Amino acid sequence: MAAAVNESVLRRALLAVAVVGLALGLGVWRSGIGPISPIGPVSPIGPISPMGPISPNAIWAAATLPVVVMLAISILRDFWIGRVGVDAIALVSMSAALLLGQALAAVVVAIMYAGGTVLEDVARGRAERNLRALTDRAPRFAHRKSCEGTETVPVEQVAVGDELLVRAGELLPVDGILIDTSALLDESTVSGEPLPERRSAGDALRSGTVNAGEAFVMRASAIADKSTYAAIVRMVAAAQTAKAPFIRIADRFALLLLPLTLLIAGIAWYVSDDPVRALAVLVVATPCPLILAAPVAFIGGVSRAARAGILMKGSTAVEALAQIRTAIFDKTGTLTIGGAELIEIDVAPDREANELLRLLASLEQASHHVLADSIVRIARHGNLALSQPHDVHEHRGEGLKGRIDRTWVAAGSRSLVLGDGPLPQWATAGEERYRNAQVLRVFLALDGRLAGIFTFGDALRQDARDAVDALRSVGVTRIVMLTGDDGVAAERVSASLDLDAVFADATPADKVATVEAEKATAPAMMVGDGINDAPALAAATVGIAMGARGGTASSEAADVVVLTDRLQPVSEALRIARRTRRIALQSIVVGLALSGAAMISAAMGQITPVVGALLQEGIDVAVILNALRALGDGHFEHDRARKAERP
Repeated sequence: MAAAVNESVLRRALLAVAVVGLALGLGVWRSGIGPISPIGPVSPIGPISPMGPISPNAIWAAATLPVVVMLAISILRDFWIGRVGVDAIALVSMSAALLLGQALAAVVVAIMYAGGTVLEDVARGRAERNLRALTDRAPRFAHRKSCEGTETVPVEQVAVGDELLVRAGELLPVDGILIDTSALLDESTVSGEPLPERRSAGDALRSGTVNAGEAFVMRASAIADKSTYAAIVRMVAAAQTAKAPFIRIADRFALLLLPLTLLIAGIAWYVSDDPVRALAVLVVATPCPLILAAPVAFIGGVSRAARAGILMKGSTAVEALAQIRTAIFDKTGTLTIGGAELIEIDVAPDREANELLRLLASLEQASHHVLADSIVRIARHGNLALSQPHDVHEHRGEGLKGRIDRTWVAAGSRSLVLGDGPLPQWATAGEERYRNAQVLRVFLALDGRLAGIFTFGDALRQDARDAVDALRSVGVTRIVMLTGDDGVAAERVSASLDLDAVFADATPADKVATVEAEKATAPAMMVGDGINDAPALAAATVGIAMGARGGTASSEAADVVVLTDRLQPVSEALRIARRTRRIALQSIVVGLALSGAAMISAAMGQITPVVGALLQEGIDVAVILNALRALGDGHFEHDRARKAERP
């Protein structure tokens, strides 16, 4: 980091020297102390005026030399490690300008080159600012509870199972489980959600979120290095260093520009017998559109996605995502909520729904069934006060019975609660309604009398339909569901969302094989949230993990992680990636086209070296500013395009 800062300071200093030199030379020329045109012999630093060495040319040459020296050192250093730098064009043009007595052109090229490097620093700094802000605010300490009280320790010392106190306004130090009844969390910096979210006992918590309410106690479920925020930091580092294939192609193409430029310059010199024409060609041929546009655009796209709660693991993920044509979704937890949702309560005429839910949840506190946690969580989300269960007897696979306060409660299957008895009239409509549905029905009896029937199911996410439509609107032509669930439930979800294909009863190995088959037809992304999805995520062209619920294995295997518990960011990620790639390509093509036209004009003698240097600087600035558009959301452009499509 210190080396990068020092290099940035040096580049700014070189730019300042060149600018001051240009200004001083122009001042000398305007005062009449020395002429610009060559008078007298030509020296390696340019023509020397008969009035003495303090001439405009000498000042400009002196201001150019530091840039030439530092550029030569940089090129030699790259060459030593086997990398040929396209900056050689700038070195050749400045050196040739000095030798040909065109010191003004040389100093303008020096300003152009030094200014380009400074502009690159500024552009990269702006593009990476949001990402660096995430890493700078990483949790440093935790308040660990022990027999002696509470101690403050470095976050690296927190172990799985430690109970941690999180005070108001503090960052959650590691991932964990909420122990206290409830907590209010600001997750905006991690997930992009603008409003605080209420969490209940047993809910998963993510490091890096802020306690927006009162102090609470949580239990660590992961060490710091394996928590959500550490994963974000690793992704940020990857985003800043990884090169997309598109960028690598641009680098290789830039290398081809060097011999092509020298060839055109040589032809111009040979045909015109004027070395100044060759110099003009060299001056306008700097490959900044290729060198800067693609990296700046891709880093901007990664930064824009991060602000939306979408973590892309580097430019490679952006490039691959921009080409996706097929979307493959897991069902449970991805298209559906992934847990037992209370769909309906059939209530006896003399009973009240909330009281029945309170009694059921109170009893389920003593159960080890997977449904019990969901029932308790639903009740606590409704701020229902639960009672301690007593005399509980669990009937494995059937349900349980026990005493809540002074009421005997039985909850579970129809056979456990009613035996062979008939349903009362108020319950028959619901039984018929859900006869063939993929739901779980929990019967509740109070003091031996049926009081209510709870219907649970794995319902579709509220935004699932909108998410599918949004994917089609951004160019995805095939949407597939891939699930380990049974075919009946899968077909029901598919019909609701109008999907193109369904693959049910799939093992993790089957999922990988299906993803490989889809990928062979068109670039395919896999969207999932579970541990069993990790192999399929890794096999896809792009793996997208729904990481809001803390799926560490799937998040590590994925190329993109969505930090909100919504599907809309999936289509937003595609839109950002495609816009980023389009901006990068546009910047490169337009920049090279303008540079090519300028090279032809220079070869024909229509552009002088000084004018060419100024023109190329303008092209570079325009290209980088255009690439920085990738930092924006692009909604204005999207709306304008949609209006243009309307008749």
